[in-house]
Amino acid sequence: MVKNTNRIMSEFFLELFSEEIPSKLQKSAKNDLLNIFKKIFEEKNLSYKKGLSYSTPNRLIILFEGLNNEIIEPEQELRGPKTNAPDKALEGFLNSNSLNKNQLFKKSSEKGEFYFFKKAKSKIKTIDFLKEKIPEILGSIKWKKSMKWNNYNLNWGRPLKSILAIFSKKIVLFDFFHLKSSNKTFIDKDFEEKSKKFFDFNSYKIYFKKIGTIIENEERKLIIQKKIQEVSNKKNLFINLDEILLDEVNNLVENPNILLCKFDKKFLHIPEEILITTMQYHQKYFHIHDKNKKITNEFFVVANNKDEKGLIKLGNERVVEARLSDAEFFWNKNKSENLVKQVSKLKSINYFKNLGNYYDKSQRLKRLSGLISDQLLISKEKIEIASTICKADLLSDLVGEFPELQGILGGYFASAQGFDKEICLAVSEHYLPTGANSKIPKKSYSVALALADKLDTLTGFFGVGLKPSSSKDPYALRRMAVGMIKIILENNVKIKVNNLIKESFQIYQNQKIDFDFKKTHAEILDFMCERFKSYMKEKGIRNDIIESSVSTYNIDDILKVYKKALTLNNFISKELGIDLIFSYKRASNILESLSDKLELEELGSVDPGLFKNNFEKNLFEKIHEIKKDFSSIIKEDDNYSLLQSLASSKKEVTEFFDNVVVNDKDQIIKKNRLELLQMLCKTFDNYLNFSKVESVK
Repeated sequence: MVKNTNRIMSEFFLELFSEEIPSKLQKSAKNDLLNIFKKIFEEKNLSYKKGLSYSTPNRLIILFEGLNNEIIEPEQELRGPKTNAPDKALEGFLNSNSLNKNQLFKKSSEKGEFYFFKKAKSKIKTIDFLKEKIPEILGSIKWKKSMKWNNYNLNWGRPLKSILAIFSKKIVLFDFFHLKSSNKTFIDKDFEEKSKKFFDFNSYKIYFKKIGTIIENEERKLIIQKKIQEVSNKKNLFINLDEILLDEVNNLVENPNILLCKFDKKFLHIPEEILITTMQYHQKYFHIHDKNKKITNEFFVVANNKDEKGLIKLGNERVVEARLSDAEFFWNKNKSENLVKQVSKLKSINYFKNLGNYYDKSQRLKRLSGLISDQLLISKEKIEIASTICKADLLSDLVGEFPELQGILGGYFASAQGFDKEICLAVSEHYLPTGANSKIPKKSYSVALALADKLDTLTGFFGVGLKPSSSKDPYALRRMAVGMIKIILENNVKIKVNNLIKESFQIYQNQKIDFDFKKTHAEILDFMCERFKSYMKEKGIRNDIIESSVSTYNIDDILKVYKKALTLNNFISKELGIDLIFSYKRASNILESLSDKLELEELGSVDPGLFKNNFEKNLFEKIHEIKKDFSSIIKEDDNYSLLQSLASSKKEVTEFFDNVVVNDKDQIIKKNRLELLQMLCKTFDNYLNFSKVESVK
């Protein structure tokens, strides 16, 4: 919000009336418009109290309250071309600013001598500024999808029919392509001969509310939520409103009316996901559960008008029953089609150019998931069956109708045909996770197949040179890599991913699909490392600890490294962390300052026989005590105990530096003491690379 001044302030109100704009286009357009206006007002130092945007299916509305009536432009010097520049450059500067040469003066700077013009302080009426700028702003909107109509040259989300523009109760007059702004708008989208004049937003909002049109998005949303909840409470129904669907439906109506509808109970034997997808994603309905969280045959429709004759309800029930009737037919047909026999038909479906067909992919998954089963200690036979049939549902009519349910439907088909429960679940979950908030496979067979599927995809796409760019990832490879990392870390899976990448290359090679192994292998490892860093950042781990982790990163150790980083992050600002960093930094700083001219020998080269006092001996013994903790199988995964052990060296480190001069005149003694400090730092680095960790401030 821009700060206000004591100048006279007014309201600016813009409405753009068009044919119905889809929800996503509507949302982005109103936000883009508001942001552009704000940016231009701020550039002109034009203050306002509030900047707001609203939308209905037909209306995009911009409202600025407390907007100054005038823009004050301070006195300024405009620099022109150099005095020795060609005449055309000077002529262009004069013409663009409506000046003559007598108004210019010369001024020298570091870059040479230039012509300047002193522009006096001026005032511009805001209404005049808006007349000039609004057409420019409207023309700058970038629609993801736009339309042209009749013989007009205008591109807009949907045909634009009128522009209402008011500032301080006056019309802001301008032309935008074939349209002229006015203070009138259509009051009924179906009867465009009905229009009305408005001079401010409040009277506009009140009028439309009287005729049932709710202009403000949040108000509409609250009405929808409240009405659905009232009906649910009254009927003892249970509904968990999907926020994305609620936002979309809210943008599809201006006069929300809630209808409770039903479909025939016979369709409840169809998998729940088909019912939900039909209602929620295809028809924009809200499905309902009973008190046992089982889906019912009832659903909510948010209509755009009152349904006094019940025709809207009847129409929606007929639509959903027709869709479910088709789904039931395909379900009964597809669930009986033998999955094993379907596998060979996958040869008819191309996977990706130069990566074979889906039969080839299923065979790669069979081999890869079998290798994973050895590491997870699960049945190789079961996982190979699951990986062989996991893509067979792509041949079904149902997946053709509901592509978002691939995998899930395969699991249902497998269950209907009597496959083992673990196999069915693995098939159902092998695409997971599908997004940031998606659930993660938890069962071992699901984990194995999900990892295999993602790794095969990464290997193949990187192999044919389709790795993501900084701005584009059309094949969702980042999601694949993050999915693998989440599965490993959130299930505590210890798995040798590096070997699996190598095996994946070999499996492709066995199918006569060759890649540049060395290059692609390195690219995949770097890509996984970057996704690992992003994951740790999302978990709130400090950047320096992340860098410390990945500097010693091995893809096979990400579970261990992540746990170490998380534990260190939790204690870095507490007494334990402060003691850790104190001890390490004190030793490493001395090493950096004194070891430049000495070549320190390998770890273990400290000679206790050269110690001159107990402080050296005590530190040496403490280091060996800590090393024993790191060697202990019991403490191997107890990261907190390992940090405590490292932090416990503070006493010996402090006494050493308080009583021992490292920079001894005797070079042999000096070298031995530096080696002792090096030994201490390397012991710390057994946990993580502490040289990357910043001191606690």
